[in-house]
Amino acid sequence: MTYPLALLSIFLLLFLIWAFIAFYRSRRKKMLLETLRTMPFPEQWRRYLERTVHYPQLEHEARRKIERAVLRFVHTKPYSGVGLEVTEEMKVVIAFYACLMVRHRPESYDYPTLGGIIIYADGFVVDEFHDYGGIVSEQRAVLDGQSSHDTVVFAWPDVEAEAYHPSEYNVVIHEFAHLLDFEDGLTDGVPLLPKESAPQWEHHMAREFKHLTAATEHGHLNEKQHLLGTYAATDMAEFFAVASERYFTQPDAFAHHYPELHTLFSAYYG
Repeated sequence: MTYPLALLSIFLLLFLIWAFIAFYRSRRKKMLLETLRTMPFPEQWRRYLERTVHYPQLEHEARRKIERAVLRFVHTKPYSGVGLEVTEEMKVVIAFYACLMVRHRPESYDYPTLGGIIIYADGFVVDEFHDYGGIVSEQRAVLDGQSSHDTVVFAWPDVEAEAYHPSEYNVVIHEFAHLLDFEDGLTDGVPLLPKESAPQWEHHMAREFKHLTAATEHGHLNEKQHLLGTYAATDMAEFFAVASERYFTQPDAFAHHYPELHTLFSAYYG
C-alpha cells in the first residue's frame, strides 16, 4: 500500500469513527428526550420550585410547561461542584431560572452553547485585570457568578438566597443573560434579535446606558438610575445582564422607570 493510500485510509477510518460516535450520541439524546416527554415531574422537585419567588406567580399551564423544560435541562446539562456535592435542589433551582428566561421559545431550545454548570460552596476568587490608558492593574475579586460562552459558574449561597427570598438581585438570571447575549457571537448587550428589532433595541439601550454612565461618573444617580446601579454602567454587556435581573425581580419598577426597555424586554423574554 502506498503512503498516500495509507494516509487516506487512516483519515477515512477516523471519519467513520467520528461519524459513528456522532450518530450514537444523537440517537442516545433522541431516546432520552423521548423518555423525558412522558416522565412525571418529581413531586420533591415541585416543592423546591414552590419555595422560589417566581414559580408561584406562574399560571397553571405555564408551570406545567416550565416543569417539562426543567426536566430536560437537568437531564441534559452537566453540573459539577467545587467544595460541595451537587444536589437535586441545586440543579432544579438553577434550571428553573434558566428556563424561565426562555419559556416563550420552542420546546427544543436548550441553550445550545452551554457545556456545563459549575457550583461553588461559597464565593470564588478570580484575578481581574484592568487597563487604564495603558496602565494595567491586577486585582483579586470574590464573585458570586461568572459566565463564558459555554460555562456558567455560581456560588450556591447566593443562588439559594436570591431564589427563595424577594431580592432585586438574581445571579442565575444575570449569568444566563450573558449566555443569551453571546448567542450572536458578541457580548455587547445586544442578543440575537430579529433584524427589524435590532435598531430600536440598540438605540434605547445605548441611550439609557449613556445616561447611567454619565450619572455614575458624576456620582449623582437619581431614583431611576439607582434601580440598575453603578455596576450596570461597567459596559453594555453588564447593563443588559443587570437590566434583565430587574425585569424579572422588580418588573413594576422597571416598567415605570424604563418603559421603552420594558417593552423591548417583554418582546424578547416573552
